Amino acid sequence: MAQIKIYGIKDHLNPIKRQLSDVIHECVVEALQFPQDKRAHRFFPLEKDDLFAPSGRTHAYTIIEISMITGREVATKKKLIRLLFDRIQEKIGITNQDIEICIHESPACNWGFRGMHGDEVTLNYKINV
Repeated sequence: MAQIKIYGIKDHLNPIKRQLSDVIHECVVEALQFPQDKRAHRFFPLEKDDLFAPSGRTHAYTIIEISMITGREVATKKKLIRLLFDRIQEKIGITNQDIEICIHESPACNWGFRGMHGDEVTLNYKINV
């Protein structure tokens, strides 16, 4: 299980939401070996005054937070981050300087979905990749 939050300035983020979601999902499917139908993305378009960015960032500054069940190898998480940087820059045009990514992990028992605890659900994909 993984859920992704995307934050950015609304004037830049709103027009690219679908395309950005498609690129992020493509990276997740490749790196984490997710099924195609497992997409949980939430967008948070913010006013300029509600998103303070470090110096050197532009109006395209985008933060991606990925919450997922613990168990992926370090190499897998690094692959996901690298794919996100490369493909977002290539396909959307947001430079690496304007992208920040953070992966948050928690044990399956801390998750609840489909009416069950995450550690009691049989998933149709692997966590330990």
